[in-house]
Amino acid sequence: MKARALLVAALLLAACSKINQENFAKVQDGMREEEVRALLGSPTESSSTSVLGVSGTSSKWVGKDGVIVIRFVNGKVALRSFEKTAGK
Repeated sequence: MKARALLVAALLLAACSKINQENFAKVQDGMREEEVRALLGSPTESSSTSVLGVSGTSSKWVGKDGVIVIRFVNGKVALRSFEKTAGK
């Protein structure tokens, strides 16, 4: 049982480690949302809207090293930001 808990903890830490400045730098304007998810994993939170045929999604990834926010327009990266976690 202890080994299982350690495995789960290790997997959680590995998932969080994707949210860093190095991976943020790999995200480029125009990348498809699927490509970003393959790089960063599923976002911590996400919301979508559609107006006059234009769809937009704002997604946020929170990790131990920082927070990545990406805005997608029609499924492609339009705006992105990285904020370092305090103390890092």
